[in-house]
Amino acid sequence: MTPSTLPGAHSSSTLPARLTRRFLGTGSVLVLLAAWAVLTMVTDTISTSRFPSPLQFWQSTKQIVTVGYADGTLVGHALHSTRLVVLGFAVAAGIGVPLGLLMGWSRRAEALINPAFLVIRPVPPLAWIPLAILWLGLGDAAKIMVIFFAAFVPAVINTLSGIRAIEPPIIEAARMLGTGRWRFLSEVLLPAAAPMIFTGLRLALQAAWTTLVAAELVGALAGLGRVLNMAQQDIYPAMVMVGMAAVGVLGWATTRLLAEVERRAMPWLAH
Repeated sequence: MTPSTLPGAHSSSTLPARLTRRFLGTGSVLVLLAAWAVLTMVTDTISTSRFPSPLQFWQSTKQIVTVGYADGTLVGHALHSTRLVVLGFAVAAGIGVPLGLLMGWSRRAEALINPAFLVIRPVPPLAWIPLAILWLGLGDAAKIMVIFFAAFVPAVINTLSGIRAIEPPIIEAARMLGTGRWRFLSEVLLPAAAPMIFTGLRLALQAAWTTLVAAELVGALAGLGRVLNMAQQDIYPAMVMVGMAAVGVLGWATTRLLAEVERRAMPWLAH
C-alpha cells in the first residue's frame, strides 16, 4: 500500500491547501479594509458624504443594533427578512423540485406543463410586484409571492436538467432489475440528479435574497429592504452600507447552511 492510498492521506495532503486558501482570503479582506480606511479617513480621496468611512459604518451599525433604525433593531429587521426568504424559498423548492422531476421523467407531463412554464420563465421576478400588491396587498404575503417566483424557475430548470442528464444505461439497468416505482425514484433518480438539484437550490436561494430587497422597498414595515429605503431617503450612506452588509452576511450564512444540507444528503461526494 502506497502512502497516497493510506486512510486519511488525501485529507492530510489537502490541509495545507485549505490553510493557504483561508490565509489568502483573510489577507484579501484585510487589504480591502485597509484601502477603505486610507481612502476615506487618511487621504480623503473618497468623500465620506458619498461613501462612508469604516468609523461611520461602525457607528451606524452600533446605532441600529442598540437604538434601532427604521422602526426596529438590526436583529428584528434581519429576522423578518430571513423569514420571508425562507418561506418563499421553501415553497419554491417544495413545488419546483417535484415539478422538475415530473417533467424530466414523463414526456406527457412535460408536454402539459412546459408551455405554461415557458411563459412564466422569462418574466423578471420584479415584474410580479405590481400584481402581487394588487392580489395580496402590501403585507408579507405579496413579498413571499415575489420571492417564490424568483426561486421557482432555477429550481425547476436544474431539476429537469438533472433528470435528463442521467445516463440511459442506468435507467435501463434499473428497469431490467424490476425496480419498483418509488424505489426507482428514491434510489436511482434522486441520487443521480441530486448534484444538479442542489445547484438549482443554491441559485434559487441567491435569487431569493436578491429579490427580497426589491420586494421590501415597497410598503415594508420591517426588514432590511425598509432599512435601505429609509437610509436612502435620509441620505444616510453609512446605514445603506450596514443594510447591504447585513444582506450579504445573511445570504452567505444561509448558503453555507444549504451547503451543509447538501453534504449530508450526498455523502458520497464529500472530500
